[in-house]
Amino acid sequence: MTFAIESTNPVVRSLIEGAAPEPARVAASRGILPLPQNDLFEVLVAFAASTNAELAENAREALSELDEETLLAAARSNDVPVAFLNYFAGRPKAPAKLHEAIILNARTPAATVIAFSRNTDNGSLLELIATNQQMMIQNPAIIEAIIANPHRTPEAERRAAETKREFFEKERGSEQIVGELRAQGKEAAAEFIEQLDTASSGLSDDDALLIASMIEVPDSETDDAWLGLEYLEELYEETDEQRQHVINKIVGDLQVDGDEITNERISVINRVMKMGMKDRVRLAMKGDREARNILIRDPNRVVAQAVVNNPRITEQEVEKIAAMRSIPEDVLRIVANNRQWARSYAIVHNLARNPRTPIGSVMTILNRLQLRDLKTISENKNVSDAVRRQALRLFQARKGR
Repeated sequence: MTFAIESTNPVVRSLIEGAAPEPARVAASRGILPLPQNDLFEVLVAFAASTNAELAENAREALSELDEETLLAAARSNDVPVAFLNYFAGRPKAPAKLHEAIILNARTPAATVIAFSRNTDNGSLLELIATNQQMMIQNPAIIEAIIANPHRTPEAERRAAETKREFFEKERGSEQIVGELRAQGKEAAAEFIEQLDTASSGLSDDDALLIASMIEVPDSETDDAWLGLEYLEELYEETDEQRQHVINKIVGDLQVDGDEITNERISVINRVMKMGMKDRVRLAMKGDREARNILIRDPNRVVAQAVVNNPRITEQEVEKIAAMRSIPEDVLRIVANNRQWARSYAIVHNLARNPRTPIGSVMTILNRLQLRDLKTISENKNVSDAVRRQALRLFQARKGR
């Protein structure tokens, strides 16, 4: 029997998994084992679905004997086991007030609400579900379940049909997409799409939604103070040929770095590159790991710099960036000058070995390297002569020569 156990009580686990003595399991199935209420509910619901006929019959009887007041209090609780909610949602003869409490409980899984909407014969409860537009937007199967239920009321059908028509059937513009995203609680994505220049980029609704799915940083967490006036002239619009060249470069760099290149990923890169330079800068500062991994390879230094100014970038990502040979020097200088990242030996070691890192930054870094790494760099033909000579001097000085 597969059952997801929520309780941390080891007694509950031993009872459900069969490790407890059989007399204890029988007592628990009758609801007479002294356990906290939520733990007992979880055990009873688990036993009700057991292949052990005695335990299943006892548990179903014990659950049926619970008084309505106890059931309602549990169904309205924030810590009631999900299994309890699922069990009573699937009991068609359970009191309507209990079903109402289960529908309103935030812990009730969407799949349970969908199944209930499909099977209930209570039109009033379908109306209650249909008033929760946000839940229907997040789970469109609820809409279909309500509309397909022969016991739906005209009001339930009207609300479900309106939500379906408004959010899933009519042609959507950016304003509509923003409304959907906000209804789903995706504020950062909504902010980005609101400011997205979809007209000049030619992004479709599907393109905009894909871009929105990559946004994880809200406006409140971004800081564009680094984007001075000297960068603005570099935010030019590209020709189709220039954008295709950038796409080819990004794909090639990903392949060189050993990243998996699928048709789906190439499609994502193409959609990202439909955006103008200013929007790519914003995506670099607000996007998720995949957006950062793509845009750090953008040959425009402003876009690449925006990636390292993304507040969600991780030390592991920076370590990888520090080793990239295709990164603009300005980006590597920013990494080298960042006090937090400079505390990571892996990052400074990668910077020292990277021939693209500005010599001034490398000279400072060399003083921090371990002896064996200094020796390796002094023999590395890929770095400049000046870096090799300085690494050799430091190595010999520490060796006492």
